[in-house]
Amino acid sequence: MNVLILGIDGYIGWSLAMHLAKRGHNVSGIDDFERRKNVESVGSTSAIPILDMEERISSFKQIHEKDISFYEGNLLDYDFLQQVVRETKPDSIVHLAEQPSAPFSMIDREHAIYTQHNNIEGTLNVLYAMKEYVPDCHLVKLGTMGEYGTPNVDIPEGFFEIEFRGRKDTLPFPRQPGSLYHLSKVHDSGNVHFACRMWRLRSTDIMQGVVYGTRTAEMVDDSLMTRFDFDEWFGTVINRYCAEAVIGHPLTPYGSGGQKRGFIDLIDSVQCIRIAVENPPSRGEYRVFNQLDEIYSVSELAQYVVQVGKKLRLDVKIQPISNPRIEKEDHYYKVDREHLRNLGFRPTRRITETVEIMLTDLIKYRDRIMERSEVILPRTTWARGTGERMAEPRIWTKATALPQHSHTAAADASSYPHPTSSFATSSES
Repeated sequence: MNVLILGIDGYIGWSLAMHLAKRGHNVSGIDDFERRKNVESVGSTSAIPILDMEERISSFKQIHEKDISFYEGNLLDYDFLQQVVRETKPDSIVHLAEQPSAPFSMIDREHAIYTQHNNIEGTLNVLYAMKEYVPDCHLVKLGTMGEYGTPNVDIPEGFFEIEFRGRKDTLPFPRQPGSLYHLSKVHDSGNVHFACRMWRLRSTDIMQGVVYGTRTAEMVDDSLMTRFDFDEWFGTVINRYCAEAVIGHPLTPYGSGGQKRGFIDLIDSVQCIRIAVENPPSRGEYRVFNQLDEIYSVSELAQYVVQVGKKLRLDVKIQPISNPRIEKEDHYYKVDREHLRNLGFRPTRRITETVEIMLTDLIKYRDRIMERSEVILPRTTWARGTGERMAEPRIWTKATALPQHSHTAAADASSYPHPTSSFATSSES
């Protein structure tokens, strides 16, 4: 299968490209390195050093004996995009090429406009390129669970049946986005759904939970590692916690820490997207997958990092800070997520195993994180959007017991990969 990955240089994009190429797919990718530039613009960097794209592809070819094609450019340049689409003739396009940060979109007016312009117009260009040149192609579009918000009812996979004034219909589930970034994703979903209805395109809209982790099975050498962000704008919550833990900084849940979200390991995000690519919908079909493994509160996540940190002899403390966001901190959260499981998705490992891998990887780069540690605490506030530094964090006073989560993997815990045996890494250069 010919697969074109938009945003191939990103956290998920590079991981997915290697995985699909190893599976035997013909993989091409587009990127203009906006993620690197945006992270640099806020004074941060990837905790794990990453190579230039040419070096990455060369190393991957040497180690795994598979090739990846790369095109440098921006999706807002329609002439460039349609040229690549005509040349690669993709059977599937995986769209990861968007500004992915809620805090970044809330910094000020300029960042909000940049986010929505980049994300919405880029997606429209992709839809028109498909319509004009590859109408049978399958678009796998990365959305976010943040589109739904935190309603006080179960969250279905995209659609639900409603009865109103004696009549029934199946309609898109209401969206309640919590940032201007999430709102751009809602617009994307509407545009993609429209294109499937009007132009008979086919698409899978993936409502993905928060992704965490440092490596996948293909990353058998440090030259193949993907980026790892830890700043307040681009670092996801577990990734930030792990970076804080290795430099001796207290873990910083926002507010009461009761915010619940769906989470998924990087290796399983890649697995799920691959399943979607290899099982396309029918022509004209718009389907929605809720892509997550387990649901945790941000306080529960902090406790997991403390637990694993002790095993690695790290002195990890928890110190909640004022919440810069406008969001519910105590709420109902239950999510349907059967479509991917019905297609074969099974979680690879437990969260504590992945956190151990993450901490072990990040310890090597403690100095890189320490050099940019000032970017970890939040400065962007939802209410004011002034970029002011938040107030001094209050002290953590209440211990939270680890929850007993059921797991859906067929294998028991003894069959999960161990960080010291599952992934070989080269010595630090």
